[in-house]
Amino acid sequence: MAHLQKAVDQLFLRVGHVHQISRVYQSPAMGFSGADFLNAVAFLQTDMAPEVVMQELLSIERDLGRQRLVSTIDGTAISDEREYSSRTIDLDLLAYGDLKQDSSDLILPHPRIQNRLFVLQPFLDVAPSWQHPELNLSLTELRDQCPDSNPTKPIAQWLKNPSSNYDFSAMRYIAIEGNIGAGKTSLAQMIARDFKGKLILERFADNPFLPEFYKDPERYAFPLEMSFLADRFQQLAEQSAQYDLFNDLIITDYDRFKSLIFAKITLTENEFDLYQKFFQLMHRELAQPQVYVYLAQSTERLLENIKQRGRSYEQSIDADYLQKIHAGYMTYLNGKEHQARVIRIDLSSLDFVHRRQDYVQVLNLLTDQIA
Repeated sequence: MAHLQKAVDQLFLRVGHVHQISRVYQSPAMGFSGADFLNAVAFLQTDMAPEVVMQELLSIERDLGRQRLVSTIDGTAISDEREYSSRTIDLDLLAYGDLKQDSSDLILPHPRIQNRLFVLQPFLDVAPSWQHPELNLSLTELRDQCPDSNPTKPIAQWLKNPSSNYDFSAMRYIAIEGNIGAGKTSLAQMIARDFKGKLILERFADNPFLPEFYKDPERYAFPLEMSFLADRFQQLAEQSAQYDLFNDLIITDYDRFKSLIFAKITLTENEFDLYQKFFQLMHRELAQPQVYVYLAQSTERLLENIKQRGRSYEQSIDADYLQKIHAGYMTYLNGKEHQARVIRIDLSSLDFVHRRQDYVQVLNLLTDQIA
Protein backbone atom coordinates (compact mmCIF):
# COMPACT_ATOMS: atom_id res chain seq x y z
CA MET A 1 0.00 0.00 0.00
CA ALA A 2 2.87 2.38 0.78
CA HIS A 3 4.36 1.77 -2.67
CA LEU A 4 0.99 2.40 -4.34
CA GLN A 5 0.38 5.59 -2.37
CA LYS A 6 3.82 6.97 -3.20
CA ALA A 7 3.20 6.19 -6.87
CA VAL A 8 -0.16 7.99 -6.90
CA ASP A 9 1.39 11.00 -5.17
CA GLN A 10 4.12 11.15 -7.82
CA LEU A 11 1.59 10.78 -10.64
CA PHE A 12 -0.20 13.88 -9.34
CA LEU A 13 3.06 15.78 -8.94
CA ARG A 14 4.63 14.85 -12.26
CA VAL A 15 1.94 13.76 -14.73
CA GLY A 16 -1.45 15.36 -14.12
CA HIS A 17 -4.54 15.90 -12.03
CA VAL A 18 -5.85 12.70 -10.43
CA HIS A 19 -9.60 12.69 -10.92
CA GLN A 20 -10.32 9.27 -9.48
CA ILE A 21 -8.61 6.21 -8.00
CA SER A 22 -10.06 2.72 -8.00
CA ARG A 23 -10.33 0.42 -5.02
CA VAL A 24 -7.21 -1.61 -4.35
CA TYR A 25 -7.48 -5.23 -5.50
CA GLN A 26 -5.48 -8.21 -4.31
CA SER A 27 -4.60 -10.95 -6.78
CA PRO A 28 -2.17 -13.88 -6.97
CA ALA A 29 1.25 -13.42 -8.52
CA MET A 30 1.13 -14.12 -12.25
CA GLY A 31 3.82 -16.18 -14.03
CA PHE A 32 5.80 -17.11 -10.91
CA SER A 33 5.38 -18.24 -7.30
CA GLY A 34 5.37 -15.30 -4.94
CA ALA A 35 3.36 -13.06 -2.66
CA ASP A 36 0.05 -11.63 -3.82
CA PHE A 37 0.03 -8.36 -5.74
CA LEU A 38 -1.96 -5.20 -5.00
CA ASN A 39 -3.41 -3.45 -8.05
CA ALA A 40 -5.18 -0.16 -8.67
CA VAL A 41 -6.04 2.12 -11.60
CA ALA A 42 -5.88 5.92 -11.53
CA PHE A 43 -7.75 8.20 -13.94
CA LEU A 44 -5.71 11.32 -14.73
CA GLN A 45 -6.01 14.39 -16.88
CA THR A 46 -2.72 15.54 -18.38
CA ASP A 47 -1.33 17.98 -20.92
CA MET A 48 1.53 15.60 -21.73
CA ALA A 49 1.78 13.51 -24.87
CA PRO A 50 1.45 9.74 -24.24
CA GLU A 51 5.15 9.11 -24.92
CA VAL A 52 6.08 11.74 -22.33
CA VAL A 53 3.64 10.20 -19.86
CA MET A 54 5.27 6.81 -20.39
CA GLN A 55 8.73 8.24 -19.73
CA GLU A 56 7.47 9.82 -16.52
CA LEU A 57 6.00 6.47 -15.43
CA LEU A 58 9.34 4.77 -15.97
CA SER A 59 11.10 7.56 -14.08
CA ILE A 60 8.70 7.21 -11.14
CA GLU A 61 9.29 3.45 -11.11
CA ARG A 62 13.04 3.99 -10.87
CA ASP A 63 12.67 6.59 -8.13
CA LEU A 64 10.52 4.17 -6.13
CA GLY A 65 13.08 1.36 -6.37
CA ARG A 66 11.93 -0.56 -9.43
CA GLN A 67 14.78 -2.42 -11.11
CA ARG A 68 13.86 -3.68 -14.55
CA LEU A 69 15.67 -6.79 -15.75
CA VAL A 70 18.01 -5.84 -18.58
CA SER A 71 19.63 -8.05 -21.19
CA THR A 72 22.03 -7.12 -23.98
CA ILE A 73 21.56 -7.75 -27.70
CA ASP A 74 24.35 -6.68 -30.04
CA GLY A 75 25.68 -4.37 -27.36
CA THR A 76 22.29 -2.66 -26.81
CA ALA A 77 20.64 -2.78 -23.36
CA ILE A 78 17.05 -4.01 -23.65
CA SER A 79 14.49 -4.30 -20.86
CA ASP A 80 13.15 -7.84 -20.72
CA GLU A 81 9.61 -7.73 -19.35
CA ARG A 82 8.95 -11.37 -20.19
CA GLU A 83 10.58 -12.27 -16.88
CA TYR A 84 7.94 -12.17 -14.12
CA SER A 85 9.10 -11.24 -10.63
CA SER A 86 8.14 -9.30 -7.54
CA ARG A 87 8.73 -5.57 -7.76
CA THR A 88 8.13 -2.51 -5.60
CA ILE A 89 5.97 -0.83 -8.21
CA ASP A 90 4.86 -1.45 -11.79
CA LEU A 91 3.24 1.44 -13.68
CA ASP A 92 1.47 0.87 -16.99
CA LEU A 93 -0.28 3.30 -19.31
CA LEU A 94 -3.49 1.38 -20.02
CA ALA A 95 -5.15 3.89 -22.32
CA TYR A 96 -4.95 7.49 -23.44
CA GLY A 97 -8.57 8.37 -24.13
CA ASP A 98 -9.58 6.43 -27.25
CA LEU A 99 -6.19 6.87 -28.93
CA LYS A 100 -4.90 3.92 -30.98
CA GLN A 101 -1.13 3.73 -31.33
CA ASP A 102 1.31 0.98 -32.27
CA SER A 103 4.94 2.06 -32.28
CA SER A 104 8.23 0.64 -31.08
CA ASP A 105 7.99 2.81 -27.97
CA LEU A 106 4.35 2.48 -27.01
CA ILE A 107 1.21 0.48 -27.82
CA LEU A 108 -2.17 1.94 -26.92
CA PRO A 109 -4.41 0.67 -25.56
CA HIS A 110 -2.15 -1.64 -23.57
CA PRO A 111 -2.12 -4.92 -25.56
CA ARG A 112 -2.89 -7.17 -22.56
CA ILE A 113 -5.77 -5.29 -20.93
CA GLN A 114 -8.35 -7.84 -22.06
CA ASN A 115 -6.38 -10.78 -20.62
CA ARG A 116 -6.00 -9.59 -17.06
CA LEU A 117 -8.83 -9.48 -14.60
CA PHE A 118 -6.72 -7.59 -12.06
CA VAL A 119 -6.54 -4.74 -14.60
CA LEU A 120 -10.12 -4.81 -15.87
CA GLN A 121 -11.77 -4.78 -12.44
CA PRO A 122 -10.11 -1.58 -11.13
CA PHE A 123 -10.32 -0.01 -14.61
CA LEU A 124 -14.09 -0.43 -14.40
CA ASP A 125 -14.13 1.49 -11.12
CA VAL A 126 -12.79 4.69 -12.68
CA ALA A 127 -13.96 4.53 -16.32
CA PRO A 128 -17.07 2.36 -16.62
CA SER A 129 -18.07 3.92 -19.95
CA TRP A 130 -14.68 3.44 -21.65
CA GLN A 131 -14.75 1.24 -24.75
CA HIS A 132 -11.77 -0.49 -26.28
CA PRO A 133 -11.18 1.41 -29.56
CA GLU A 134 -9.90 -1.67 -31.44
CA LEU A 135 -11.99 -4.49 -29.98
CA ASN A 136 -15.12 -2.29 -29.77
CA LEU A 137 -16.00 -3.88 -26.44
CA SER A 138 -16.87 -2.18 -23.16
CA LEU A 139 -14.89 -2.90 -20.02
CA THR A 140 -17.81 -4.93 -18.68
CA GLU A 141 -17.81 -7.09 -21.82
CA LEU A 142 -14.03 -7.47 -21.64
CA ARG A 143 -14.26 -8.52 -18.01
CA ASP A 144 -17.01 -11.05 -18.70
CA GLN A 145 -14.98 -12.57 -21.55
CA CYS A 146 -11.62 -12.42 -19.76
CA PRO A 147 -9.72 -15.74 -19.77
CA ASP A 148 -8.02 -14.89 -16.45
CA SER A 149 -9.66 -16.96 -13.69
CA ASN A 150 -7.38 -15.87 -10.84
CA PRO A 151 -9.36 -14.46 -7.91
CA THR A 152 -9.27 -10.65 -7.75
CA LYS A 153 -10.80 -9.15 -4.63
CA PRO A 154 -10.92 -5.62 -3.20
CA ILE A 155 -9.22 -4.99 0.12
CA ALA A 156 -10.52 -2.80 2.94
CA GLN A 157 -7.87 -0.07 2.56
CA TRP A 158 -8.21 2.80 0.11
CA LEU A 159 -5.60 5.02 -1.48
CA LYS A 160 -5.80 8.74 -0.78
CA ASN A 161 -6.27 11.00 -3.78
CA PRO A 162 -3.60 13.73 -3.54
CA SER A 163 -6.03 16.12 -5.24
CA SER A 164 -8.05 16.10 -2.01
CA ASN A 165 -5.23 18.02 -0.31
CA TYR A 166 -6.39 21.11 -2.17
CA ASP A 167 -9.61 22.33 -0.62
CA PHE A 168 -11.16 25.46 -2.08
CA SER A 169 -14.55 24.89 -0.44
CA ALA A 170 -14.02 27.60 2.18
CA MET A 171 -13.53 30.21 -0.54
CA ARG A 172 -16.20 30.01 -3.22
CA TYR A 173 -15.25 33.09 -5.26
CA ILE A 174 -11.59 33.53 -6.25
CA ALA A 175 -10.29 36.32 -8.51
CA ILE A 176 -6.88 35.80 -10.10
CA GLU A 177 -5.22 39.04 -11.12
CA GLY A 178 -1.87 40.27 -12.36
CA ASN A 179 -0.14 42.42 -14.91
CA ILE A 180 -0.43 41.91 -18.67
CA GLY A 181 1.21 38.56 -19.46
CA ALA A 182 1.39 37.38 -15.83
CA GLY A 183 -0.50 34.14 -16.55
CA LYS A 184 -3.78 34.88 -14.77
CA THR A 185 -5.99 33.41 -17.49
CA SER A 186 -3.91 30.22 -17.71
CA LEU A 187 -4.00 29.69 -13.94
CA ALA A 188 -7.74 30.39 -13.74
CA GLN A 189 -8.39 27.86 -16.52
CA MET A 190 -6.21 25.19 -14.91
CA ILE A 191 -7.76 25.50 -11.44
CA ALA A 192 -11.30 25.60 -12.82
CA ARG A 193 -10.61 22.50 -14.95
CA ASP A 194 -9.01 20.48 -12.16
CA PHE A 195 -11.38 21.41 -9.35
CA LYS A 196 -14.65 21.74 -11.26
CA GLY A 197 -14.89 25.49 -10.85
CA LYS A 198 -17.16 27.84 -12.78
CA LEU A 199 -14.84 29.86 -15.01
CA ILE A 200 -15.42 33.52 -15.91
CA LEU A 201 -12.86 34.92 -18.35
CA GLU A 202 -12.49 38.53 -19.40
CA ARG A 203 -13.72 39.14 -22.95
CA PHE A 204 -10.91 41.50 -23.95
CA ALA A 205 -10.40 39.89 -27.36
CA ASP A 206 -13.76 41.21 -28.59
CA ASN A 207 -13.03 44.83 -27.70
CA PRO A 208 -12.66 46.85 -30.95
CA PHE A 209 -10.96 49.75 -29.14
CA LEU A 210 -8.03 47.73 -27.77
CA PRO A 211 -5.88 47.56 -30.94
CA GLU A 212 -6.62 51.25 -31.60
CA PHE A 213 -5.61 52.20 -28.05
CA TYR A 214 -2.13 50.72 -28.43
CA LYS A 215 -1.71 52.75 -31.65
CA ASP A 216 -3.08 56.05 -30.24
CA PRO A 217 -3.51 55.93 -26.43
CA GLU A 218 -4.60 59.54 -25.92
CA ARG A 219 -7.42 59.32 -28.44
CA TYR A 220 -8.79 55.92 -27.53
CA ALA A 221 -8.16 55.66 -23.76
CA PHE A 222 -11.59 56.89 -22.63
CA PRO A 223 -13.75 54.85 -25.05
CA LEU A 224 -11.58 51.80 -24.32
CA GLU A 225 -11.97 52.07 -20.55
CA MET A 226 -15.70 52.80 -20.78
CA SER A 227 -16.26 49.81 -23.04
CA PHE A 228 -14.31 47.57 -20.65
CA LEU A 229 -16.27 48.96 -17.72
CA ALA A 230 -19.62 48.19 -19.36
CA ASP A 231 -18.58 44.74 -20.56
CA ARG A 232 -17.04 43.66 -17.24
CA PHE A 233 -20.13 44.80 -15.36
CA GLN A 234 -22.47 43.02 -17.75
CA GLN A 235 -20.44 39.81 -17.65
CA LEU A 236 -20.05 39.67 -13.87
CA ALA A 237 -23.71 40.52 -13.31
CA GLU A 238 -24.95 37.88 -15.76
CA GLN A 239 -22.51 35.14 -14.83
CA SER A 240 -22.61 35.50 -11.05
CA ALA A 241 -26.42 35.46 -11.17
CA GLN A 242 -26.26 31.97 -12.70
CA TYR A 243 -24.12 30.55 -9.91
CA ASP A 244 -24.77 29.72 -6.28
CA LEU A 245 -22.07 31.56 -4.36
CA PHE A 246 -22.55 29.15 -1.46
CA ASN A 247 -22.11 25.97 -3.49
CA ASP A 248 -20.28 26.79 -6.73
CA LEU A 249 -16.57 27.49 -6.88
CA ILE A 250 -16.21 30.56 -9.11
CA ILE A 251 -12.83 31.39 -10.66
CA THR A 252 -12.30 34.62 -12.59
CA ASP A 253 -9.19 35.96 -14.34
CA TYR A 254 -10.02 39.54 -13.35
CA ASP A 255 -11.62 41.58 -10.59
CA ARG A 256 -13.97 44.49 -11.06
CA PHE A 257 -11.44 46.93 -9.55
CA LYS A 258 -9.16 46.19 -12.50
CA SER A 259 -11.18 48.86 -14.31
CA LEU A 260 -10.10 51.54 -11.85
CA ILE A 261 -6.46 50.45 -11.85
CA PHE A 262 -6.10 50.72 -15.62
CA ALA A 263 -8.27 53.83 -15.94
CA LYS A 264 -6.13 55.65 -13.37
CA ILE A 265 -3.12 55.12 -15.64
CA THR A 266 -4.64 55.79 -19.04
CA LEU A 267 -7.14 58.62 -18.42
CA THR A 268 -6.71 62.31 -17.72
CA GLU A 269 -7.72 63.57 -14.27
CA ASN A 270 -11.10 64.90 -15.44
CA GLU A 271 -11.85 61.74 -17.41
CA PHE A 272 -10.97 59.59 -14.42
CA ASP A 273 -13.27 61.56 -12.10
CA LEU A 274 -16.17 60.96 -14.49
CA TYR A 275 -15.17 57.35 -14.92
CA GLN A 276 -15.18 56.75 -11.16
CA LYS A 277 -18.77 57.98 -10.91
CA PHE A 278 -19.91 55.46 -13.51
CA PHE A 279 -17.91 52.73 -11.79
CA GLN A 280 -19.45 53.34 -8.36
CA LEU A 281 -22.97 53.36 -9.80
CA MET A 282 -22.50 50.15 -11.78
CA HIS A 283 -20.48 47.94 -9.46
CA ARG A 284 -21.74 48.58 -5.95
CA GLU A 285 -24.27 45.73 -6.11
CA LEU A 286 -21.93 43.05 -7.49
CA ALA A 287 -20.62 40.22 -5.34
CA GLN A 288 -16.99 40.57 -4.33
CA PRO A 289 -14.40 37.77 -4.40
CA GLN A 290 -13.38 36.29 -1.07
CA VAL A 291 -9.84 35.62 -2.26
CA TYR A 292 -7.80 37.93 -4.47
CA VAL A 293 -4.74 36.24 -5.97
CA TYR A 294 -2.08 38.53 -7.41
CA LEU A 295 0.51 36.93 -9.69
CA ALA A 296 3.78 38.83 -9.57
CA GLN A 297 6.22 38.58 -12.47
CA SER A 298 9.35 40.54 -13.31
CA THR A 299 8.95 43.11 -16.07
CA GLU A 300 11.39 41.14 -18.22
CA ARG A 301 9.31 37.96 -17.91
CA LEU A 302 6.12 39.88 -18.68
CA LEU A 303 7.60 41.30 -21.88
CA GLU A 304 8.83 37.84 -22.85
CA ASN A 305 5.39 36.29 -22.24
CA ILE A 306 3.69 39.06 -24.24
CA LYS A 307 6.06 38.46 -27.13
CA GLN A 308 5.56 34.70 -27.05
CA ARG A 309 1.78 34.79 -27.13
CA GLY A 310 2.02 36.89 -30.27
CA ARG A 311 -0.92 39.30 -30.12
CA SER A 312 0.07 41.91 -32.67
CA TYR A 313 -1.57 44.86 -30.91
CA GLU A 314 0.36 44.08 -27.67
CA GLN A 315 3.83 44.14 -29.20
CA SER A 316 4.18 47.90 -28.65
CA ILE A 317 3.75 47.58 -24.86
CA ASP A 318 6.88 48.80 -23.11
CA ALA A 319 8.43 48.24 -19.68
CA ASP A 320 7.37 51.67 -18.38
CA TYR A 321 3.67 50.95 -19.03
CA LEU A 322 3.90 47.58 -17.28
CA GLN A 323 5.62 49.13 -14.26
CA LYS A 324 2.85 51.73 -13.97
CA ILE A 325 0.24 48.95 -14.01
CA HIS A 326 2.13 47.06 -11.31
CA ALA A 327 2.31 50.19 -9.16
CA GLY A 328 -1.44 50.67 -9.62
CA TYR A 329 -2.12 47.12 -8.42
CA MET A 330 0.14 47.62 -5.38
CA THR A 331 -1.68 50.81 -4.41
CA TYR A 332 -5.00 49.00 -4.66
CA LEU A 333 -3.89 45.87 -2.80
CA ASN A 334 -2.34 47.88 0.02
CA GLY A 335 -5.44 50.06 0.37
CA LYS A 336 -8.81 49.45 1.99
CA GLU A 337 -11.09 49.48 -1.05
CA HIS A 338 -11.40 45.70 -1.12
CA GLN A 339 -12.51 43.19 1.50
CA ALA A 340 -10.94 40.10 -0.03
CA ARG A 341 -8.08 38.10 1.41
CA VAL A 342 -5.05 38.95 -0.71
CA ILE A 343 -2.60 36.21 -1.68
CA ARG A 344 0.50 37.30 -3.57
CA ILE A 345 2.44 34.67 -5.48
CA ASP A 346 5.88 35.41 -6.87
CA LEU A 347 6.27 33.62 -10.21
CA SER A 348 9.79 34.86 -10.91
CA SER A 349 11.27 31.35 -10.83
CA LEU A 350 8.13 29.36 -11.72
CA ASP A 351 6.62 28.28 -15.03
CA PHE A 352 3.35 26.65 -13.98
CA VAL A 353 2.06 26.44 -17.56
CA HIS A 354 4.86 24.21 -18.83
CA ARG A 355 6.12 22.54 -15.63
CA ARG A 356 3.64 20.40 -13.74
CA GLN A 357 5.63 20.54 -10.49
CA ASP A 358 5.59 24.36 -10.58
CA TYR A 359 1.81 24.28 -10.96
CA VAL A 360 1.54 22.00 -7.91
CA GLN A 361 3.78 24.44 -6.02
CA VAL A 362 1.38 27.28 -6.88
CA LEU A 363 -1.54 25.15 -5.63
CA ASN A 364 0.35 24.52 -2.40
CA LEU A 365 0.96 28.24 -1.90
CA LEU A 366 -2.70 29.01 -2.55
CA THR A 367 -4.27 26.38 -0.33
CA ASP A 368 -1.78 26.91 2.51
CA GLN A 369 -2.68 30.58 2.70
CA ILE A 370 -6.41 29.95 2.26
CA ALA A 371 -6.25 27.41 5.12
